[in-house]
Amino acid sequence: MSKLVAAAKKEGTLNVIALPPTWANYGTIIKDFTAQYGIKVNSANPDGTSQQEVNAIKQENGTAAAPDVVDVGQAVALANTTLFTPYQVSTWSSIPAAQKEPTGLWYEDYGGYMAIGYSSKFGTITSMSQLLSPKFKGAVALNGDPTSANAGLNGVMLANLVQGGTASDISKGVNFFHQLKAAGNFNPVSATGATIKAGTTPVVFNWDYLNLPSYVGVSNWKVFVPPGTPLGGYYTQAINKSAPHPAAARLWEEFLYSQAASGGQNLWLQGGARPVEQPAMTTNGSIDTAAAAKLPPVSGTPVFLSQTQATGAATYLSANWQKAIG
Repeated sequence: MSKLVAAAKKEGTLNVIALPPTWANYGTIIKDFTAQYGIKVNSANPDGTSQQEVNAIKQENGTAAAPDVVDVGQAVALANTTLFTPYQVSTWSSIPAAQKEPTGLWYEDYGGYMAIGYSSKFGTITSMSQLLSPKFKGAVALNGDPTSANAGLNGVMLANLVQGGTASDISKGVNFFHQLKAAGNFNPVSATGATIKAGTTPVVFNWDYLNLPSYVGVSNWKVFVPPGTPLGGYYTQAINKSAPHPAAARLWEEFLYSQAASGGQNLWLQGGARPVEQPAMTTNGSIDTAAAAKLPPVSGTPVFLSQTQATGAATYLSANWQKAIG
């Protein structure tokens, strides 16, 4: 570890991409990493999508600006493993086997459950079907285009499960958004904290940790996690095999997967996201119990997409999404 720290400090720079400061506490994580190691973090395209992250690797490799690391949705990670290099962090054994590629090409990092966040001006939402009502005209948005953004894909999958669909067939979710579009209620704007504050996207399908009032910065914001089959999901870390700062990239991963009180796992948790090592940390006593107690409750039997299901959903959306929403 001391040799890795020395090599990373010599490089002096780390390139990250698509990490909004308010997303899962990344603003604090980046600041603390720099404070601890003195390494400058270049944060490109903070509101970018998973697909834009891998596009940047392809377009910028060979330059000093190429991303060193990515934090992407599972489907995007699985489709681009040839861009990554294996690396196993020192806490490798604390990551469940189902949530990592055996050689270290990729490893899941943090997650949560899909939720519907909304302005309290609409009253209280107790059923997703209410969103078809005329009072939601132009109000319902996703966090990104579901054909390229993982959060967008999972928003459609949440609708699919609520409509009685299965994790292996997302068509009912696409049909629900087609109904929203036909009713004039679908808003094609990709929701962000800024669009929520501006009132442009007053209803948002997004991960629970991105739908908290503290994240969106709107005091009258409510959150509804449809019961029955809550949809969980984790994002995925990987290192660019042609990273311009390979030591800093590896040190960054060590920081993110550290179980220390000031390490990445607890910092993600403090941002409302569930860190992948949470079960191990709960057992060994390193978890921030106060932060864990604040996580939104979920009811029912959680659904987590398999690699095959995530890829199948992405393929279906690629072929059918634009036809559904015009």
